[in-house]
Amino acid sequence: MTDILLFRDIDEPGLATIDVYERRGGYQALRTALKTDPAELIETLKGSGLRGRGGAGFPMGLKASFIPQGDMQKYVVVNADESEPGTFKDRELMQKNPHQLIEGVIIAAYAVGATKSFIYIRGEYEEQADILDAAVQEAYAKGYLGENVAGSGVELSLHVQRGAGAYICGEETGLLDSLEGRRGNPRLKPPFPANAGLFQGPTLINNVETLSALPHIVELGAETYSAIGVANSSGTKLISISGNVQRPGNYEIELGMSSRDIIYGLAGGPPEGREVKFWFPGGSSSPVLTADDLDVGYDFDSIAKAGSMLGSGAIIVVDDSQSVVDVCLKLAHFYAHESCGKCTPCREGTNWTEKMLGRVKDGTATPMDLDIMASVQQRIIGNCLCVLGDAMAMPVSSMIAKFRGEFEAHIEAARAAADRAAVGVAG
Repeated sequence: MTDILLFRDIDEPGLATIDVYERRGGYQALRTALKTDPAELIETLKGSGLRGRGGAGFPMGLKASFIPQGDMQKYVVVNADESEPGTFKDRELMQKNPHQLIEGVIIAAYAVGATKSFIYIRGEYEEQADILDAAVQEAYAKGYLGENVAGSGVELSLHVQRGAGAYICGEETGLLDSLEGRRGNPRLKPPFPANAGLFQGPTLINNVETLSALPHIVELGAETYSAIGVANSSGTKLISISGNVQRPGNYEIELGMSSRDIIYGLAGGPPEGREVKFWFPGGSSSPVLTADDLDVGYDFDSIAKAGSMLGSGAIIVVDDSQSVVDVCLKLAHFYAHESCGKCTPCREGTNWTEKMLGRVKDGTATPMDLDIMASVQQRIIGNCLCVLGDAMAMPVSSMIAKFRGEFEAHIEAARAAADRAAVGVAG
């Protein structure tokens, strides 16, 4: 295991202040970056192999290279709307080490030529937003933000914008609409944000963890950073582990680590006497894997090959004491509630799926309904304006496929219980 990067000294008292951050080497990577040609800096980011840590896993350096050159107004936007169920890593980064994020934002802005930047933070993260506001003011006072960043002549403003608690605003174009003062609805793409993003200007959008990694890439160099992890999944990754484990929390791992070592080693495994039934490797929107998949390497390609996705890096463990029907119904309810309603497959599909799972729960469904429900999920996937519909359909589809017998048994048991209750009332 390599040295910890993002969580290095994370619990050091006062780390959220600029004085402590500078004392431990903070903003030195920025000074190095400012002495580098922006085009060369982008090549460093591309060479690092850093893939976006927000869910999609798109190469960050390549994304930055899509921002057009020229004197037009360009923006960097931080997606800090961490709303994926099971994900809480960005919250800890912002709360305990906000200047690491701010330094990453400035490096990214310099690389693409942006002079305005925004951190769009989840509305419920009030404490973290207050901490970020204070850190931004400190950065302005020390000359790291403003009209002359660190004496380089580079200009950059940074504003912390609080959201209003909508899950859909975690989708990058929905976030942009909200940031512009409109209802947070996803936009039709193309055009992509790199060409027409915030206020129709070229915009680089990355999440908190991705941008927090930039100072370490500049410090280590592309070659050294890319050697961490495994092929096509370089660097360290923050993972949030929750559910039926003995030591839930945030951990920093080197990509490629065995999923079993994460769940049983770091998180202590399920409670005594219980076994892993299934687990979400990348937050609630990822297709579930079972205990048979515990030896899969935790990296983008290995998880994809196993039939799921690494996503945001949130592992939710479900043990054999839990009902797959209950988990599936709660998941569908969340996405039906959070759908913005803009496109039909998501608006109707999530609502219909929740109702059908309600019928499974109370025993009024049939095995044929499971077939219809599985078919509907396939019609949702890939047909929505954004991935919210897919975020429900993929895990629901995987649970029906892998636990079909339990769904059918639950229907029969619930129907029998309802029949007995009806006979008792009639008697």
